[in-house]
Amino acid sequence: MATWNSRGLRGSTLEEFINRTNEKYLENGLALIQKVPTPITPINIDKATRHITLAYFDQKSTVDYIGAVQGIPVCFDAKECNTDTFPLQNIHEHQVVFMENFEKQMGIAFFLI
Repeated sequence: MATWNSRGLRGSTLEEFINRTNEKYLENGLALIQKVPTPITPINIDKATRHITLAYFDQKSTVDYIGAVQGIPVCFDAKECNTDTFPLQNIHEHQVVFMENFEKQMGIAFFLI
């Protein structure tokens, strides 16, 4: 089973904070921001627990969150690292392209690190 510091759950604490913040924004009528699910195709499913044990990505993911803040479209990707500096190789070209196109449509795109 994956643990908090394993690759499988990397960023899960940050995502919990973001999700809770987004719930508060919604409750207070400030924003509507949703987590974008990563499209996967399951290969193996544990029948007892109904958990996916093996899967592959259908396509490259773009951003983690998308929504609107007081009428302004926003999208962002959450990145977490265990060092004092952030390695730029953790930002993928297809994410940058999506964000550039999003901004061309008058949205705001950013990384939350």
